[in-house]
Amino acid sequence: MAARPDSTSSMSTRAITKNQFDVAADLIDLEDHMRRIFLMPFRTVAVEVPVRMDDGDIDVFRGYRIQHNGARGPCKGGIRFHPEADEQEVLGLATTMTWKTALLDIPFGGAKGGVQINPRNLSMREYEAVTRAFTSRIAIVLGPYRDIPAPDMGTNAQVMAWILDEFSKRRGYTPAMVTGKPISLGGSQGREEATGRGVMYTMQEYANDFGVPLKDGTVVIQGFGNVGGHLARLLQEQGAKVLAVSDVDGGIYNPKGLAIPELFQHAYVDRNPVQEFDGGDHITNTELWSVGCDWLVPAALGGAINRETNADKVKCRVVVEAANSPVTPIADKILEERGISVLPDFLVNAGGVVVSYFEWVQNLQQHPWSLDQVNRELLNRMTRVYRDVRDIVKEREVSWRTAAYMISLARVAEAERLRGHQ
Repeated sequence: MAARPDSTSSMSTRAITKNQFDVAADLIDLEDHMRRIFLMPFRTVAVEVPVRMDDGDIDVFRGYRIQHNGARGPCKGGIRFHPEADEQEVLGLATTMTWKTALLDIPFGGAKGGVQINPRNLSMREYEAVTRAFTSRIAIVLGPYRDIPAPDMGTNAQVMAWILDEFSKRRGYTPAMVTGKPISLGGSQGREEATGRGVMYTMQEYANDFGVPLKDGTVVIQGFGNVGGHLARLLQEQGAKVLAVSDVDGGIYNPKGLAIPELFQHAYVDRNPVQEFDGGDHITNTELWSVGCDWLVPAALGGAINRETNADKVKCRVVVEAANSPVTPIADKILEERGISVLPDFLVNAGGVVVSYFEWVQNLQQHPWSLDQVNRELLNRMTRVYRDVRDIVKEREVSWRTAAYMISLARVAEAERLRGHQ
C-alpha cells in the first residue's frame, strides 16, 4: 500500500521544505526562473566510503555533500551520520541551511553532508575511519571560502577535529575550513551549547511578547542530545520546569519537574539512556506528545509531528522547532487550526550556525573571543531576527514560518540578481 502524503515514511525534509517554499514564494511574487534556481542544488557530490571494520571486513557506506546555494557566501552546513541520511534528506537539510543563513543575515550559503550509517554501531576506531574516508572523498569541494562543515546529528567536536586533520594533510593547517571544533584546535567558546542557547533566546522573546510563561512555565523536550540536553539545562536555570524528555529508547516524566542537572550528567555527559535515570516515570516516545505543557520542543528527527500519529494529540501552547523540519505541512495546519503557534526551525535553531560564523571569523582573524562576547553577540543576533520575523507576522498576518521564509527568499533572490541572474 502506498504511503499517504503526510506519512513520515514519505514526507522527507526535501518535500517539507518545498511545500513551505511555495507559500512564501507566492507572497513575495518570486520570479519563475528564480524558483527554479532555488529548487535545484548548485552541486551534489555522492561518494562511496569504504572502511575496514574491526572484524577485518571492508564495508562500503554511501555519503553526500550537497551545496544548495552560495550566492551570499561560502556554503555552510553540518555533517550528519545517520541511516536515513540519503540524498533527498541531505538536499532538504542543505536547502534549509540556505534559508537559515539568509534569515540570520550572515554571509554564508547552504550545504549539508551525510553518511548513511549508524554511529552507535561503530567502535571509536571505525568512527574515525569513516570520518577520514568521507572527508578525503569530499575534500575537493571544501575550504574556508568554498564550503565549511560543522557537527550535526551523529557527529561532534571530535569528528570535526578529524575532518580538520584530514583536510590539513592536503592543504596545510586550515582551521577556518570547519567549525564546531574543540577549543584547543581553534574552536569557539560557547559553540557546543549555541544551538540550545539560541532556542532559549527565541523562547524568551516570544514569552515577553505573548505572555506564555518561561519562568515557572512547563516544557516537554523530545530528544536529549546536544540541542535538547543543553536547552533543558539552560531553561531550568531560567526557572522553567522541564516535565518530560526523551531519547531514541523512550522518555521519562515527572509532573513536579525533572532534576535536569543530574539528568544532564547521566544522559548527555555519561551517555546513558534517559529511561535509566531514577527521577521520574517511564513513558514511551508516543506518550511524550500527550504530556500537557506550555512549550513543546521537538529536538530530534524531522517529521516527528505529523497527521497520522500525534498532531491532534499534542497539548501545548507553543511548538518550538529545535530540530530540522520536525512538523510536517499538514500537521502545521492542524496545529494552526487548534490555536497552537509553531516557531519555525530555521529561526529557532539558528544559534549553532551563528556561533559557527563567529568561529569562522575568529579563525580568519586569528583572534579568539571570550564566552561573554560570543553569548552577547548571539543574543543580539537572535533577538534582532526574531523581531524582524514577528513584525512581518503582524503586518502580513501570516504564520511565523511563512514570515521567516519571506525574509530569506528575498535576501537570497537579491544576491542572485546582483550576480546577474535576472
